[in-house]
Amino acid sequence: MHDWDMILENERILVGISGGMDSQVLLNVLFSLKKRAPVKVDILPVHIDAGFEDSFAKELEHYVVDAYGGLKIEYKEYGLLAHSAENRENPYFLCSRLRRKRLFEIAKEQGCKKIALGHNKDDIIETLFINICYAGKIATMKPVQSFFKGALEIIRPLSYVEKKDIILFGQLFDLPEFKNNCPSANKTKRSEIRGLLETLYQHNKHIKGNIFRAMSNIAVEYLLDTQNDRHSKST
Repeated sequence: MHDWDMILENERILVGISGGMDSQVLLNVLFSLKKRAPVKVDILPVHIDAGFEDSFAKELEHYVVDAYGGLKIEYKEYGLLAHSAENRENPYFLCSRLRRKRLFEIAKEQGCKKIALGHNKDDIIETLFINICYAGKIATMKPVQSFFKGALEIIRPLSYVEKKDIILFGQLFDLPEFKNNCPSANKTKRSEIRGLLETLYQHNKHIKGNIFRAMSNIAVEYLLDTQNDRHSKST
């Protein structure tokens, strides 16, 4: 948070709550910080229900209200639309895009200039490899990303934290985790990349840290320049 100046005085921050352990830990950390931080900050937890059967929205609402004071829930059919015959895109991609768009709208409606999401170090590394393998570009999620010419920012306070430590934190503080009820869960490109990376990590304990550091240690002169390199495309 200090490295990226994530939280400033008198800000209102929307926190996207999925129900998974990442967002539960994020919410716990932010409300803990709110009690002792030298700046005044208002936190608005928001959950968007995608419309699947066996919704856990009510159980999540009861927990968050009791623990932190309130939760805004919106019931949509984004998941059903994403998995319908009308959608020719990746179901996870479309559902995620629609939920993200709605979070942007809610942030504007509620006077929040920042949205906090629970992405962690593993997510950032996986996104890099997803973009390399499936989009043909070198890009990932940043701890702070600006949208709409600076009108809104997404912040990721858990960017330096590994998934295993998030799981341990949740266990130590007895935080509840609500099961992902999406039928495409664990059937995504991210799941494939995660499996590949886990295999690499098993061979060398330094690989994960090296990949993460590499994203801020870029030797641009050793990358292909599509404007000036004679051979910009492989054959």
